Amino acid sequence: MKYILQVDFPHDGIFKEEFSKAFVSLAEDIKQEAGLIWKIWTENESTKEAGGIYLFDNENDAKRYLEKHTKRLESFGYTNIRAKIFEVNAPLSAITNASLV
Repeated sequence: MKYILQVDFPHDGIFKEEFSKAFVSLAEDIKQEAGLIWKIWTENESTKEAGGIYLFDNENDAKRYLEKHTKRLESFGYTNIRAKIFEVNAPLSAITNASLV
């Protein structure tokens, strides 16, 4: 079973290329997380939000990472962090071309 972790939060800072350059070291750190298959970084400058969609190979690692990441975001001064964990429906996701590896 695979699990999606969805995280977003208000972000009143940098976006686009500047955002990409500023968070390379964080991305390098995140890619080492146990159970992480991939992360998609999300940002919406017009609504001043940022976050990510993560695919984990187990629920325990998704929950552990969410706790760690929430503490990290709070240490950066972020508040109103929203997160959800979902089980992935692999058969239907395959039909709609989702890559779960």
